[in-house]
Amino acid sequence: MNILVIGTGYVGTTTGLIFCEMGYRVTGLDVDTRKIKALKEGKLHFFEPGMEELLMKHHQAGNISFTKETEKAIKENDIIFICVGTPMGEDGKADLIYVKNVSEEIGRYMDDYKVIVTKSTVPVGTAEKVAKWIESSQKKPISLDVVSNPEFLREGSALKDALTPDRIVIGTSSEQSRKIMRELYKNFHCPVVETTPKVSEMIKYAANSFLALKISYINELSRLCDVLGINVKDISKGIGLDHRIGAHFLQAGLGYGGSCFPKDVNAFIQTAKQHGRSLSILESAVKVNEEQPVFFLDKIKQALGGTVENKTLAILGLSFKANTDDTRESPSLLLINKLLEEKAIVKTHDPVAKTDLVPQYPSVLEAVEGADAIILCTDWKEYKEMELSALKAVMKQPYLFDGRNMLDKKLVDSLGFHYVGIAI
Repeated sequence: MNILVIGTGYVGTTTGLIFCEMGYRVTGLDVDTRKIKALKEGKLHFFEPGMEELLMKHHQAGNISFTKETEKAIKENDIIFICVGTPMGEDGKADLIYVKNVSEEIGRYMDDYKVIVTKSTVPVGTAEKVAKWIESSQKKPISLDVVSNPEFLREGSALKDALTPDRIVIGTSSEQSRKIMRELYKNFHCPVVETTPKVSEMIKYAANSFLALKISYINELSRLCDVLGINVKDISKGIGLDHRIGAHFLQAGLGYGGSCFPKDVNAFIQTAKQHGRSLSILESAVKVNEEQPVFFLDKIKQALGGTVENKTLAILGLSFKANTDDTRESPSLLLINKLLEEKAIVKTHDPVAKTDLVPQYPSVLEAVEGADAIILCTDWKEYKEMELSALKAVMKQPYLFDGRNMLDKKLVDSLGFHYVGIAI
């Protein structure tokens, strides 16, 4: 089976390389000349640990190729994965314009039976729409099957998630496509959920929304812990050891961000509204997430005498989480904008992510020089291993605000810092 992946972003590139690892021949199709040029040279256009090495391996072996030739790519491949973006529209709904455009191109150029697989995160019922878009663009009737096969990748650990998944979800509506998908995934050793496209699409939204809900739950608890003088880490440990709850996503911090949770939760809420229902718990989770950076900013202002005006603040971490360069919906950027509104002087550092909002420095030492405070916003390993004494020596005031509760409070305090975490 030859596999075509349409869309060579984070999901598409990862999907293609994992199938190369499974022994398949993969073609990546994209309209973005910059992406295709970089990938043809074996260079990754985003940061993900271990991914560029895997790209180079399969590029040199000839297992993967990249092209902008849409018609040729569609005709020459048996299985087509749709991995294009589904950005959030102004109304909170997922915008399916790219999925629609790709579907119409598939219909225009396909010349025999194809299995079209939606890997992009899409609203419930999208598989039916994709089938209609393809069929309406065909020059003559050609049979096809549309399958829903959502991804469950975590940025920063995508290779591990893709190679050893917790589960594979396959939503099909025909025995022929079901057999093809079983064959495709035969070398994976994990539970496989075989269901309908609608159920598969909803599983993806429900999973992401539940994880976002856990994050907002512990963040809201952290505010109560703060006024009660309770360490929220003790609460996380105490409830996380219950196997019915689990310890993952129970670390209090600045809130969730990235390309998935904010968009997917809002889209799920809008899907419910379209069908006359409300997901009030998720609506509350969104509100908590929006408020969490403001809660932390209030703690910063309180510690610095009630204002940040004319204070020099060093923000460490721009990406929404460690091991990625993704700054979409990053709490760090929201915090930076609010600090600028309050006339603070902001300096930044991040190992890989970039911003044009404020001056960014190549080293942590340069970023904190002359600063009244350090604000830790992303849990990069190198921040946990910082030589704090050296940083304190170049700072104006030794305040350290830990927005990820990643440092040892007793140790930081012993070095002469004024440490402030989130309910810690």
